[in-house]
Amino acid sequence: MRYAQLVIGPAGSGKSTYCSTLATHAETMGRRVDVANMDPAAEHFTYQPIFDVRDLIGVDDVMEDAEIKLGPNGGLVFCWEYLMENTDWLEEQLNAGAEDGAEIDDDYILFDCPGQIELYTHMKVVRNFVDLLQSWNFRVCGVFLIDSHFMVDGSKFLSGAMAALSAMVNLEIPHVNVLSKIDLLGKEARKQLDVYLEPDTHALTSISHSESDKGDSAFEQKYAMLSESIGRVLDDYSLVKFVPLDITNEENIGDLFLTIDNTIQYGEDADVKVRDDFDAPQTEDDKGFDPNSYYN
Repeated sequence: MRYAQLVIGPAGSGKSTYCSTLATHAETMGRRVDVANMDPAAEHFTYQPIFDVRDLIGVDDVMEDAEIKLGPNGGLVFCWEYLMENTDWLEEQLNAGAEDGAEIDDDYILFDCPGQIELYTHMKVVRNFVDLLQSWNFRVCGVFLIDSHFMVDGSKFLSGAMAALSAMVNLEIPHVNVLSKIDLLGKEARKQLDVYLEPDTHALTSISHSESDKGDSAFEQKYAMLSESIGRVLDDYSLVKFVPLDITNEENIGDLFLTIDNTIQYGEDADVKVRDDFDAPQTEDDKGFDPNSYYN
């Protein structure tokens, strides 16, 4: 069995930093976790990828093509569609470490994906990528990162939670939502964090509604009603909750790693290890108490 994390989320949410941190943490644990760059518009990252999608196609190549004439967003979509038309290249990259063409059975790969949110929320190209990985014997977990700085306000939280829910519904894979950059939050913001990890949407929309009552504009009243409606959608699905990530805290990183491993059932197909001496003959101390010996 092979394992993969599809690391997704908005631009600037810390996806590349997450991949680098998790790979380093795994190395200290004696585990091998590889990272693949799947962002055709990436400029730099701190890890050494096992392969880079820019070797196949990059956004700059598409934008500079006189016949295609696409901007950065359209170019990114074009790159992923081109990737899915060249799956032989992708399979070759994934199997590059196999000996004599044999399949690698213990892969654990982090796919560092682009920050164009519509790729995950309503387009099908990433869903097709997930289906392809699953056909290649990968168990895939979606890891949706969102910057915690934008999630300490009720209305912004609802927006981020809806983006996470849209990705979950669209991709239909085991999913872990992560609040990144916790280590950069101030003391006051950290105190509010517990409210958003397992959110009470009714309480959050009530706060937004009470704040809107202070204003006189009709837009604020409409916004409060919209927030309440979005909150009910989140409650109806009852899927979205967040795990905090502090990259300076090894225990926190380990807890998140374990959560994801449990989500994709990492290692459950491994053979059970037994000790050869389990069948050793019993000693006198192992036989237990003989009541007849007490009277002899």
